[in-house]
Amino acid sequence: MKYIVIGAGMMGSAAAYDIATMNPHDEVVLADINIQQARMVANAIGPNVSAVRVDVNNTSELTELLRGSNAVVSAVSYSVNYSMTKAAIEAGTHMVDLGGNNDVVERQLTLDTQAEAKGVTILPNCGLAPGLINILAMAGTKEFEELDSIYLRVGGLPIVPRPPLYYQIVFSVEGLINEYVEKATIIKDGKLVQIDPMSGLEEISFPEPFGTLEAFNTSGGLSTIPKLLDGKVKNLDYKTIRYKGHCEKFKTLLDLGFATNEPMMVGGSVKTNREFFADLLRKKLDHGDKDVVLARATITGRTSSAEKTLVYEFIDYYDDKNKMTAMMRATAFPASIIAQMLARGEITERGVMPPEACVPGDSTIKELGRRNFKITKRVTETWS
Repeated sequence: MKYIVIGAGMMGSAAAYDIATMNPHDEVVLADINIQQARMVANAIGPNVSAVRVDVNNTSELTELLRGSNAVVSAVSYSVNYSMTKAAIEAGTHMVDLGGNNDVVERQLTLDTQAEAKGVTILPNCGLAPGLINILAMAGTKEFEELDSIYLRVGGLPIVPRPPLYYQIVFSVEGLINEYVEKATIIKDGKLVQIDPMSGLEEISFPEPFGTLEAFNTSGGLSTIPKLLDGKVKNLDYKTIRYKGHCEKFKTLLDLGFATNEPMMVGGSVKTNREFFADLLRKKLDHGDKDVVLARATITGRTSSAEKTLVYEFIDYYDDKNKMTAMMRATAFPASIIAQMLARGEITERGVMPPEACVPGDSTIKELGRRNFKITKRVTETWS
């Protein structure tokens, strides 16, 4: 089989590594506009990975590259995922991407009929959150006859936090700012509502050395789940996990206008406050320290005979052997696994849809376990 990974950055390189090492007899093509970067990564992974140059903004060039492949992983900016979707449909190949923006995903979903007619499957939001955490949530709902609440908590953190923000950049700066400034859609008391980001601050505990952390509302993590579960669950929300004190300090910067689109002069050129802030965060928070990803999905409800609580949880650390961050593993591996499921025909639904609508949770957990990515499941019941 033939796989194509678009983007030779951190997430793309991790996806290509996973596909190539799990399928040593298959062909993996790693494509990037920076051919030197793609070649360097391809050579480091192994002999079944080759590098090509592609400009994702050149639709005809992109479409020709995708033709004949069994599955594609888009690991580039969410801003091109709509055009990537159109190219994949035209080329007749399955595709997954890492998502990152609800408006883009909504545009992708409008191409459902075209994808179905072409016999292909396009799955946006196949990273960590949205992505893996949503798949776990939907898998858990199948064990209930009546749902009450679903609470999703996810965070990528440095193992050793540095002041003042106790955080380091582990994915796109633009994506981080989006999460912190855009409204979040949740379900509260059975109704779809929009809430402010960085609200709903709460404490959350994990085993030592982490102890008591904090979590707060951010946008994007739930993606399409509120619409899927509207009328089926009383409460549903998503919060980002951080070390204590981060929320208050970062929110102060936002309140001061650091993430607005107001123009400002920087070194003789015009930038928005947000662009300047993003540059500053890259400079000051790109420590390169070892990281960890913490996640918990808590689902409550009822069966015919009991009140039930189901909890999925994982803690995944930086991979010293392969020099791979926990965020790379937690984001790229789910996308890679889903692409491989599509290529092998294990997912039979066709069209454009979120992964939680068709990706089997148990199989995903099993595949991640093969990569030493352990997800635990706890169930407690109170008999009535």
